[in-house]
Amino acid sequence: MARDPKAERAPDHCTACEHEDSADKRVQQPRKKSLTNRLRRIEGQIGGVLNMVEQDRYCVDILTQISAVKSALDGVATEILSAHVNGCVRTAVQTDGGEDAIEELLGVVRRMIR
Repeated sequence: MARDPKAERAPDHCTACEHEDSADKRVQQPRKKSLTNRLRRIEGQIGGVLNMVEQDRYCVDILTQISAVKSALDGVATEILSAHVNGCVRTAVQTDGGEDAIEELLGVVRRMIR
């Protein structure tokens, strides 16, 4: 019997938020494998930037690579933020109005856009 690939796909939102009173909040990331792969590529890019600096490469080339790393990190952050909003924040809003979750979210967004 063939398996339904959609049935095995991770959900688009956080599914394992722990209780709000937990000092060490944990969330099972729905696309953990994809995120870790992307972060490992970014890690490699950073190593490449380090090598470029050590090899006295042209400043503009180094800055171009730094820009690519920042863009890649922004992509990861956006994916995690989306999962957080669609899971943790949505759940908080539905259960208790979500004022604290919304305030926390706005603080995160403010830090991200600096």
